[in-house]
Amino acid sequence: MLFFVILSQFLTFHDIVRSLAAVKQLPSAARQTRIRERFASQPGVSISALAREFGVSEMTIRRDLAALEGKAHIQRTHGGAVLTERMMLEFDYRARREQHRAAKCAIAAEARRLVRPGHRLILDTGTTTLEFAALLKDGERLTVITPSLAVASELQHAPGVEVILLGGVMREGSPDLTGPLTEHCLEMLAADIAFQGADAIGLDGAIYNSDLRLARVDQLMRRVSKQCCVLADASKIGATALARSGSLADVDIFITDRAASADALRRFGKLGPKVVTVAA
Repeated sequence: MLFFVILSQFLTFHDIVRSLAAVKQLPSAARQTRIRERFASQPGVSISALAREFGVSEMTIRRDLAALEGKAHIQRTHGGAVLTERMMLEFDYRARREQHRAAKCAIAAEARRLVRPGHRLILDTGTTTLEFAALLKDGERLTVITPSLAVASELQHAPGVEVILLGGVMREGSPDLTGPLTEHCLEMLAADIAFQGADAIGLDGAIYNSDLRLARVDQLMRRVSKQCCVLADASKIGATALARSGSLADVDIFITDRAASADALRRFGKLGPKVVTVAA
């Protein structure tokens, strides 16, 4: 019996050693990526703690931190480091994009079916419209108008897509432009379809934004477009946010996923838009 106890303890210790060895063998680039992720989940982690976690010397960790600081990913502090504001924004945006990702991708694929060669499109900010933008890379003679730096970046190398990035002031905590200049630029343009997300959609069909300035921009987008299509996964339905930008009665098409309440969808359909549901 004692033999098996000793053997089990030996195997546990052996597994730990093997695990540490595997981490230690990580290439520096992979280790630095994990260090960035560690700072995202645990701000201000110390050099000594990182050295223990990755099974390397503190000098190796210092070299990793110097490399990350050279890329403006982190800012070193006494005994450790913290993510720069740019990297904190990147991790926050990435986390939001991963929420309900399957539903967002299915909604984006359905929206892509509405686009024809030569269309002039407006894409607002948000992670669902960003998924939609990724599907436009093979588009023909498309014009995409957007206040989103993320959308513009996604499409900048698409050969059949001309991107018009609206001017404005960058919104704190998000890669989006807004304000009077954004509104002025929109008033000069005309589009075939505006594709918009929503931070929340009330059970009465009200469309909400978390930022008052974005609500005004969304209203203008609908005004200068022949049609408007709202893209929102089921998690947004039945909630509210700071600013009401309009109603589903103001749009032509509403695309969501099949997790949405059947009762809510019936109410929305009575407001006028075509309601489309997709399987996530």
